[in-house]
Amino acid sequence: MNIQTKASFVRESLSFFRTKKFLIIALAVVGISIVFPLLTSGLGDLMDSMSDIYAEYDIDVSTMTEELGSSASTGIIMSTSGITEIGLIVLLILINSAAGGEQKKRAVIIPKSAGLRSFAYIFPKFIVYPLSAFVIAVIAMFASWIVSVMVFDANDATFGGVLLAGILAGISLMLYTCFHLALGTATGKAGMSAAVCIAASILLSNFFAFSSTGNMYNPFVLTALAKTVIAKGTVSGAEFLDIAVTIVFALALMIVAYFLALFAQNARKIDNRGDEIEL
Repeated sequence: MNIQTKASFVRESLSFFRTKKFLIIALAVVGISIVFPLLTSGLGDLMDSMSDIYAEYDIDVSTMTEELGSSASTGIIMSTSGITEIGLIVLLILINSAAGGEQKKRAVIIPKSAGLRSFAYIFPKFIVYPLSAFVIAVIAMFASWIVSVMVFDANDATFGGVLLAGILAGISLMLYTCFHLALGTATGKAGMSAAVCIAASILLSNFFAFSSTGNMYNPFVLTALAKTVIAKGTVSGAEFLDIAVTIVFALALMIVAYFLALFAQNARKIDNRGDEIEL
């Protein structure tokens, strides 16, 4: 690793950690993973306390109440959606500066005449931010498990199931983080890139959820796979192999996103001229 790449790693790390962005994202995502089981359990208790009122209208809520308050897996499944949907929004917005926002503010100079190579500029981004998102997702999943065990009647979730679900949720965040970094750095329009990636995460997951294509080998339904793992508790050897192949496909898309970003950076010219100075 040359001096430029090392310096870029230091720059991205300081920009992410010293500015408290990592801490804010971690607190937000872990907070979501804790709140969702509490809300689910509270909703079950509320419906149970109002069962007499529902009975007057011939509405039986006993089955739903039992489902909401019986097992820890219910709370973890609810948290999974929060981690990969709300958490993704927080993540993409807060890393806008790394995903092309700094180009608009002329905070970084990239032309070849300045000596900064595109590889040294792009590569650290695709390491620091996706890996940080992965770690946060795994920690959040285990936080959800701990809280769910405390508030629900039965713990039907296993360590292995929670770990695998956390890995799937983390890879889902990594995938859209890479898409955001690729589109943002290629266009220099971080806000537009974040909006496109957030919309894509919602539309694609819903599209495949209602289609008949299934979840296996589809990197855009990792959240649904994570929920399935939690609901089952364990997966068979064949299912684990299918999940591993799905993860490989997702990693392949991340690599493609990186090379597209690198190609776009080499192909485009960034105009750093201007009279104004932005610090």
